[in-house]
Amino acid sequence: MIVNAPEFLAMRFEEHRPHLRAVAYRMLGSLAEADDAVQETWLRLAGSDDRRIDNLGGWLTTVVGRVCLDMLRARKRRGEEPLEERLPDPVISREDGADPEQEALLADSVGLALLVVLESLSPAERLAFVLHDLFGLSFEEIAPVVDRTPATAKKLASRARLRVRGTTPSPDPDRADQRRVVDAFLTAARGGDFDALLALLDPDVVLRADGGALTGGLRTIRGAAAVAGQLDTFQRMATAATIRPALVNGAAGLVNTLGGQPLSVMSFTVTGGRVAAIDILSDPARLADLDLASAEN
Repeated sequence: MIVNAPEFLAMRFEEHRPHLRAVAYRMLGSLAEADDAVQETWLRLAGSDDRRIDNLGGWLTTVVGRVCLDMLRARKRRGEEPLEERLPDPVISREDGADPEQEALLADSVGLALLVVLESLSPAERLAFVLHDLFGLSFEEIAPVVDRTPATAKKLASRARLRVRGTTPSPDPDRADQRRVVDAFLTAARGGDFDALLALLDPDVVLRADGGALTGGLRTIRGAAAVAGQLDTFQRMATAATIRPALVNGAAGLVNTLGGQPLSVMSFTVTGGRVAAIDILSDPARLADLDLASAEN
């Protein structure tokens, strides 16, 4: 079979699409915007002379990085509400991990807690950190994307690394251990057992809850006693909702529905056998855009 040049180029691009979407998701924290960035990258490739591209993967990575950088800067110019005022889009997949597309998106298991911190970086810092620390690009490759020297690009990544370090707890690697802690959390919530719930929480636990316009955006609660103080809310959820275990950004989580409609998505960061972070998305508008069916076994 003879494949013409445009079709061959499209085939080669599709080979790189999962990687490009992963880069864009970490840069933008939005699945829809990540898809837009990947599409724009394809348009730029289709309009270029691909015969001059020696390393297609590297070329595409730098282009999608530049596209995302432009999108982040455009947000600031438009005066949009900063994304640190909302939770990033969660990536939901099946408990057994048998979802190749979602697994590719989370190839380095970037949790919601890390994405929240990335939202607080400047666009250039975020790009330098994502491309170097998460995807291994050299500072020589990153420099022209951010219009800086390699030395300055290295400083951008270093500043970002300092912001990230110590602010995002590392989850326990065993998902079965994570699930046991989440199951114990649910049991304590259903039973209204304050002491049991408190014992499961890290002293410095952080709860982030984003209900969108219904709740005035993102609310953050810190400390075990304060988070355990939300027991009444947890109990209502645990007793009224239909709860399905799922992986949320590669970690143990829950998808909760009520009357067949999505109620919330909960992500748990379990560190040292205790819950170090809980991220809850309950914004109806954003839940409606998520592929919750991908969590079904």
